[in-house]
Amino acid sequence: MRTYKLTIAYDGTRYQGWQRQANTDQTIQGILERTIGDALRRAGSAQEGHAVEVNGSGRTDAGVHARGQTASVVLSGLAEEGFFTEKVNSALPADIRILNAELVRNGFHARRSAVGKVYEYYIDTGEKPDVFTRRYSCHYPHELDIDRMREAAEYLTGTHKFSGYTDKKEENSTKRTIYDIMVTGQGSRVILEYKGTGFLYHMVRILTGTLIEAGIHQRAAESVLDALRSGDRSRAGFLAPARGLFLKEVWYR
Repeated sequence: MRTYKLTIAYDGTRYQGWQRQANTDQTIQGILERTIGDALRRAGSAQEGHAVEVNGSGRTDAGVHARGQTASVVLSGLAEEGFFTEKVNSALPADIRILNAELVRNGFHARRSAVGKVYEYYIDTGEKPDVFTRRYSCHYPHELDIDRMREAAEYLTGTHKFSGYTDKKEENSTKRTIYDIMVTGQGSRVILEYKGTGFLYHMVRILTGTLIEAGIHQRAAESVLDALRSGDRSRAGFLAPARGLFLKEVWYR
């Protein structure tokens, strides 16, 4: 058996998220598994007859994009040179691309072996949505107080139980560590970068909505602690749209 680590970029606009689903064939995981399986069959691989399973580092929501999603796949034997980056890529839709394929030790798992992730969220504060970035940013036509957003972000860094910042209540553990939240702005473009051990369902989008509310002075910076201390989702901000979110990088030891 051979294990491969794949680095994947995709435009999530027309897909129903990463995770395969029984009621749709428009998921990133499902398309990758079918495409890799078809390529193996064409190559006459010994893998034929065995289902291809592509495990991602995490499940991005419908409409969320990735610059550096990581996935692992186990094949029955060694893949030929360029199999993933040439043969598989040539059969994938133009909005999904395998950037790199690396043979790694058996036992590597993209999700279980991950130790951290980096997400970026893009906001367009212009009066009208930017023609070229409208599919990849949240259009929020209000002036944002960047300093106040940074102040609020400071309260959110560190290790906390983020049960008030997720829309999924059956999580086994909501404890996560956020190493840093960077807020930068130039012109009508504001970028939030989140670095942490991992993020819960909708967590980055809820954090973003909360920081935006601080940025328009709808809430005090220190009020972001209310949802942390109480675990009450209603005390956090709105759910920012999926289209502005990118999975930038996944960290491994």
